[in-house]
Amino acid sequence: MPARHLGWRAALISLLLLAALLMVWHLATLPKESAAGAAQDEYARLMGKSSGAAKRDGFPGLAQMGETIRKELSNPFYDNGPNDKGIGIQLAYSLGRVGLGFAIAAVVAVPLGFLLGMSPLMQRALNPFIQILKPISPLAWMPLALYTIKDSSVSGVFVIFICSVWPMLMNTAFGVASVRRDWLNVAKTLEVAPLRRAFLVILPAAAPTILTGMRISMGIAWLVIVAAEMLVGGTGIGYFVWNEWNNLSLTSVIFAILVIGVTGMVLDLIFARLQKWVTYVE
Repeated sequence: MPARHLGWRAALISLLLLAALLMVWHLATLPKESAAGAAQDEYARLMGKSSGAAKRDGFPGLAQMGETIRKELSNPFYDNGPNDKGIGIQLAYSLGRVGLGFAIAAVVAVPLGFLLGMSPLMQRALNPFIQILKPISPLAWMPLALYTIKDSSVSGVFVIFICSVWPMLMNTAFGVASVRRDWLNVAKTLEVAPLRRAFLVILPAAAPTILTGMRISMGIAWLVIVAAEMLVGGTGIGYFVWNEWNNLSLTSVIFAILVIGVTGMVLDLIFARLQKWVTYVE
C-alpha cells in the first residue's frame, strides 16, 4: 500500500476514534433531571444568574468544555497578577524552563558521551557514578535544589537538566562506540586529527542515535516539569493545573491536560522530523 494512502487511512481511523470518544463523553455526561438540579436552577434564577452559572456535581460535559476552551483561547496571554495568568503565559514559562534545562544537559551530555564512547577506560571509570545517579528520581533533587539555589524557577531548570542528561549521555556514548571500525581505521590511515575525526566521521554516523537520546530526554523533561511546577508553584503549566484544581475548576484542569498533551506531541514530532532529516542526509 502506498505511504500516502496509508496516511489517509490512519488519519480517518484516528478521526473515527476521536468521534467515538467524544460521543461516549457526551452520553456519559448528559444532565439528569432531579429535585436538587431543579432547586439549583430556581436558586440561580432568583439570584439573577443563568442556570448555567449554577455549579453541578459530576464530570463536565462537552458544552462546558467548549466554553472553557473558547474562553481560555480567546485571551491566552492575560496577566492579572501572580495567581491569575493566561494559559499562553503559563505554557511559555514551562517551555522556557524545559528549553534551558535541556540545552544545558545537551552541552554536558554530548561531549561527555563522546568521551565515554571513544575511551573504554573512561567508560569503566565513570560507569559506577552513572549507575548510581541515573536511577534517582529527578524530583528527589528538588529539596536540595531549593535549599542551595533558593529560587523555584532555577530549581525547576536544574531538575530538567538532571532528567534530560542521562538518556542523551547513554545514547551518545552508545552511538559513538557503535561507529564502524573500518571508517575509523581509514581516518587513522589518512592521519586525520582526533578532533577532526570526531566531527567528520563519528558525529555524522552517531547523529541518529544522539537525536534518539534527545527525543527521549525531551519527553521525560516535559513530563517532569509539570510535576515540578506543581511542587514549587509560582508559574508554569503544572502550577496552572494545581491552581485550577484548588479553584474547583475541573474544566480548566482538563483543558490544561489537553494543552500538555498537544504540546508534548508537537515537541516529539519536531525531534522525529530531525531524526528523519539526519538519517536522510547521512
